[in-house]
Amino acid sequence: MGSMFRSEEVALVQLFLPTAAAYTCVSRLGELGLVEFRDLNASVSAFQRRFVVDVRRCEELEKTFTFLQEEVRRAGLVLPTPEGRLPAPPPRDLLRIQEETERLAQELRDVRGNQQALRVQLHQLQLHAAVLGQGHGPQLAAAHTYGASERTPLLQAPGGPHQDLRVKVSQPRG
Repeated sequence: MGSMFRSEEVALVQLFLPTAAAYTCVSRLGELGLVEFRDLNASVSAFQRRFVVDVRRCEELEKTFTFLQEEVRRAGLVLPTPEGRLPAPPPRDLLRIQEETERLAQELRDVRGNQQALRVQLHQLQLHAAVLGQGHGPQLAAAHTYGASERTPLLQAPGGPHQDLRVKVSQPRG
């Protein structure tokens, strides 16, 4: 990309492009990184502009990519940096890319929501296990306080700490 200082020679040109070729020409110029675009329709509101839908689509794609990048970083993964400059995708591929990234982002949101729900459920189950442990003697309570896992049985096996309890059934006198 060119320098930000005006010591380099610049030229002001105005291009008139047919609508069918505008995307390809602008993307190629943008890939060079040596072009500055000026808004010649500053008096036209943003909602009346011809390509406002495309600009919004690109902004939404940028948000989705930022979210995906943050999730990758949160997972402890590192994305490899691309070699060289990446070309702009053709317009027909842009819609497919948008749909795919939105699908991936929604799946990640669902997974994150499920993970949060499972954490809440695990916490509730640990609280229930602690309550059960307090009611069934010191062994189960000790197992919970020292990190009970999903493999720790909630109920003691037959012959456990209450093996000496016997029930005496008496016959009614009559």
